[in-house]
Amino acid sequence: MVKTPDEIALMRISGRLLASVFEMLDAQEMAGLSTLAINDLVERFITHDLAARPASKGQYDFQFVLNSSRNNVVCHGVPSADEIVGDGDILNLDITLEKNGFIADSSKTYVVGDVPPATRRLVRVAQEAMWAGIRQVRPGATLGDVGSAIDRHAKRHGYSVVREYCGHGIGREMHEEPSVLNFGKPGTGQRLREGMVFTVEPMINQGTRRTVTEDDGWTVVTGDGKLSAQFEHTVAVTATGVEVLTLRKDERAPS
Repeated sequence: MVKTPDEIALMRISGRLLASVFEMLDAQEMAGLSTLAINDLVERFITHDLAARPASKGQYDFQFVLNSSRNNVVCHGVPSADEIVGDGDILNLDITLEKNGFIADSSKTYVVGDVPPATRRLVRVAQEAMWAGIRQVRPGATLGDVGSAIDRHAKRHGYSVVREYCGHGIGREMHEEPSVLNFGKPGTGQRLREGMVFTVEPMINQGTRRTVTEDDGWTVVTGDGKLSAQFEHTVAVTATGVEVLTLRKDERAPS
């Protein structure tokens, strides 16, 4: 669970490469593309441009390099040639990358074209909720501190927090201990130690927090058909606080 400085140095490389995948996507016009076309674009970039491995492909028999979760899809959306991204959509892209034996995991919800203010507000609050959780990360804090900060921020703005899915430890394996819940009680749960590496990835819904898994066994949607947004970063506990290993150039690390 606790990584050595050398292991974190390798994870820092994986995180920086994954951040560059999102920076590439930021320059893409997504309206009119299928989610499969976006998947294929990301696969080529990871394998050819970055000489890395898309860690999700083949994991749990999943055949794609990313999850594409559009509008009311909470998580685990499956890329498809028949699903076309349209103006006014929101689209979460959840991507993993492995380099030198270590995996980084991150996601971002994209706002496509002319999106109503209420939808933009959901996306903004989801991102803020992730940062609220990350700001709690430091030696001696608890996982309950992280989850409570996320939950409080979302509920303060009138949204619900999905409870069935959560962050996780990460390293040589995509999913390691501990589980990082997006709700909790301050001062409870596992105490954080320098060298721990895990993801913070809240899923925030406009309506009910209840979810339904569709017949494909992958796609998770909101129970009421309303929108859901998610953001995710891989973080490391440092001696004095937190390092966001997947931080993009357009982002500022929490102070």
